[in-house]
Amino acid sequence: MKDKFYNYILELQDTITAKLEEVDGKATFRQDVWERPEGGGGRTRVIENGDVFEKGGVNISAVHGELPESMQQYFGVTDANFFACGLSLVLHPKNPKVPTVHANWRYFELYDQNGNIADSWFGGGQDLTPYYLFEDDAVHFHQVCKAACDKHHPEYYDFYKKKCDAYFWNAHRNEARGVGGLFFDYCKSTDTFSMQDWFAFVTEVGNSFLESYVPIVEKRKHLDYTDAQRTWQEIRRGRYVEFNLVHDKGTLFGLKTNGRIESILMSLPPHVQWVYDHHPEAGSEEEQLLNVLKNPVDWITIP
Repeated sequence: MKDKFYNYILELQDTITAKLEEVDGKATFRQDVWERPEGGGGRTRVIENGDVFEKGGVNISAVHGELPESMQQYFGVTDANFFACGLSLVLHPKNPKVPTVHANWRYFELYDQNGNIADSWFGGGQDLTPYYLFEDDAVHFHQVCKAACDKHHPEYYDFYKKKCDAYFWNAHRNEARGVGGLFFDYCKSTDTFSMQDWFAFVTEVGNSFLESYVPIVEKRKHLDYTDAQRTWQEIRRGRYVEFNLVHDKGTLFGLKTNGRIESILMSLPPHVQWVYDHHPEAGSEEEQLLNVLKNPVDWITIP
């Protein structure tokens, strides 16, 4: 399974980066192939200073070795070895009318002292973080997520949408990071759903990513914006940074397993502001966004 999924993300990275270069029309991805001293490595691709994407990364990694003690405590195991591979992407557009997007699809194995697989699971998801709320963008994104889920189980969209709303929540700000999407983790074999079934589900979601995001970018990338709207985008990017550095488990795992720091922190935007005690003008588009982020929305039911 690990070879099968790794080959999948190799191909998916090529597909996604080629399409994003086409959408941007100017910038191309810089590639770094790196090795992890403890075992494994990855292929990082970063795009910067484009006509559409100010900064973004589409990275794959496959790392293995002894699980660090801090992560052994986290997983409740001792003297364990692991294998983890996945694709992780974050795109920060230049235009504040175009939302930031994040996605990740991953596979994990834990081994006993004899080298046998003691546990294995899939995880991943994708979520949208707008700076200005266009309801039809959020509806489109969620409709694509639901269509991918419905091909495998009628309850998966509702279940993993709620998981996403709960996970991407900046508790210290009492607000969501964005308008959500899907989040799933510890997807293990059961009597009714095999690891092959999970592979089919996760790859279905991964294959739907471009359909969920690219039409939104194409619709919004040429919209006019003001300096004040750009400032708002940078303030909201600060909330994005806060989540990734304070709450995100993927960032923690990368740091605790001696991952490549440049690849781990490629998710951080290039221009960010933290303005003391900032509040948007009452009744403004900015306040409208904040009001939506206070409570999860059922985007599928919006006309």
